[in-house]
Amino acid sequence: MTAQSLTPYNKKEGCEVRFLPFAAEEVRFMERERQHLPQVVIVGAGFGGLEAARHLRAAPVAVTVIDRSNHHLFQPLLYQVATAGLSPAEISAPIRAVLRGQRNAEVFLAEVTAIDTANQEVLLGDRRVPYDYLILATGARHSYFGHDEWEEYAPGLKSIQDATTLRSKILRAFEAAELTEDPAERAALLTFVIVGGGPTGVEMAGAIAELAHVALKRDFRRIDPTQARIVLVEGLAHLVPAFPTALAEKTRDHLAHLGVEVCTDTMVQEIDAAGVLMNGERIAARTVIWAAGVRASAAGNWLGVPTDRANRVLVLPDLSVPGQPHIFVIGDTAHAEQEGEPLPGVAQVALQQGRYAAGVICGRLTGQTDPPPFRYHDKGNMATVGRAFAIVDTRRLHISGFFAWVLWLAVHITFLIDFRNRVAVLFQWAWAYCTYQRSARLIVEDNMDEAPTPVAMTEHSAER
Repeated sequence: MTAQSLTPYNKKEGCEVRFLPFAAEEVRFMERERQHLPQVVIVGAGFGGLEAARHLRAAPVAVTVIDRSNHHLFQPLLYQVATAGLSPAEISAPIRAVLRGQRNAEVFLAEVTAIDTANQEVLLGDRRVPYDYLILATGARHSYFGHDEWEEYAPGLKSIQDATTLRSKILRAFEAAELTEDPAERAALLTFVIVGGGPTGVEMAGAIAELAHVALKRDFRRIDPTQARIVLVEGLAHLVPAFPTALAEKTRDHLAHLGVEVCTDTMVQEIDAAGVLMNGERIAARTVIWAAGVRASAAGNWLGVPTDRANRVLVLPDLSVPGQPHIFVIGDTAHAEQEGEPLPGVAQVALQQGRYAAGVICGRLTGQTDPPPFRYHDKGNMATVGRAFAIVDTRRLHISGFFAWVLWLAVHITFLIDFRNRVAVLFQWAWAYCTYQRSARLIVEDNMDEAPTPVAMTEHSAER
């Protein structure tokens, strides 16, 4: 296939490519037809990977999306699953369903084990998937800053499994508190510590406070859920450091209004089954949640290229890998800089990078010159803190309170990938707002032995 036979496209606004409709979009790509097209393999169906795949929908390429999960996940709302506000199906959608109408795309449910850059193949165990262009959008996991042993006692929140496990852990803590006769153990069971004061941390703290102080208020007979202690720990001087100080202070004030204890300038020294040691003070807690840091996937190891301290691949301005111009790394997996600073690991960065990488590929196939280096257009940050309160920071708006919360609702509803999910989430939020109830309070593990049990309380030294 020559460059002249490829479908034309329009370039607009520098790096963003918008494709003209063409008849081949309606053609079924059988296997023999796919073999004669340039092969674009996308590893990871998060925000960036799925956006790249969809942006290639009208391109004369064969797209293969590989993910070890069968669903796309709207991560910004995971905390609501963990705190029983939403069910997993309401914030996720099957990848195959999302790409059902895209005739040039296929989906593999598999885990990548290695990449053979010499032969341009992605390895799925014994199977090899050839590529002409490769986009790695494999995301990130939790980082415990050299204390991986803490993960057993302080799980993070990056997947549906993480969220449902946390939901069960939180709900089981209240159930175990109802059963125990030991006042000290009951207090430990009703203490929840969240480590990390970024958006995920403040959203989790606010949601747990409302779950305990409102939704569960009248459900128990032997304990008072409103006496639950929620502690939010942040190592820096302010919460949500990406926001202006004024909004950070309003966030702190609102959390205090919800009954959350906020500890800034506080470093965690130890986490174990009995609780948390921070700044020399021991807090007995049976539920500790990690929201303090992330580490990129193993993509850098697969490629054998330089990475930063968070294991993110150091990419060139066009998001390609040094020495491998046909391999692109995007989203949380990439260390891309703008004005001397690394781009944040947020959904908007991944979405824009996915569109950009797809545009570069189509431009190269048609013999066009590469667009200008990738540039992130910051649309602002937002976070919600409990019921009817949020903070919004954009170029024009720096607001908090109810109006910011309504704006937060509108943006998150808009970005949900499936119309059914939008309707379901909107209904659940309206129901929760009117009734103060959470409808997804399910404990789903099969192993009932995992319920919290009393832990012998011992003295712990402040020294490690």
